[in-house]
Amino acid sequence: MLNEIKKDTQARMTKSVESLRHDLTKVRTGRASTALVDHLKVNYYGSDMPLTQVASVAVSDARTLTITPWEKPMVQAVEKAILASDLGLTPNTAGTTIRINLPALTEERRRELSKVVHSEGESAKVAIRNIRRDANQQAKDLLKDKAISEDDERRFEGEVQKLTDDAIKGVDEVVKAKEQELMAV
Repeated sequence: MLNEIKKDTQARMTKSVESLRHDLTKVRTGRASTALVDHLKVNYYGSDMPLTQVASVAVSDARTLTITPWEKPMVQAVEKAILASDLGLTPNTAGTTIRINLPALTEERRRELSKVVHSEGESAKVAIRNIRRDANQQAKDLLKDKAISEDDERRFEGEVQKLTDDAIKGVDEVVKAKEQELMAV
């Protein structure tokens, strides 16, 4: 019973770290990445579709993204989605190809993005601590139902704490790597 709870806890903590890693790909660094526009939704004949389903997105050089809609009428819709997004980027259109030039980040903008990265990291840590609390509560419930002994519960809490420490260490590594990427000129 405790092993199942432990496996579930470990899986949930790993997902939290992976979710953070995925969320941080959306934070713009000075380098072009297709992940910057993955979350954009485009109005496609009355319904919102992910950008990647209505156009091909490619990195043409270190600071330029190229978006090519599959249908000519979609060019304006894609432009609108980019302008309406929180990216602060301006698309340049030539025929059916949309180019997005990523300007170099200013020192002030790098610091702001660094704060965003830190707050995302803290949110992930809170989620991990909540997972730990849930696992410990499940163990306490089993103890209350006399399904396990106090020693088992104490040992389990120690194992869960070790999992928590490892997950938080993973979060710190992801945040540190993203911060170094941001601060690299």
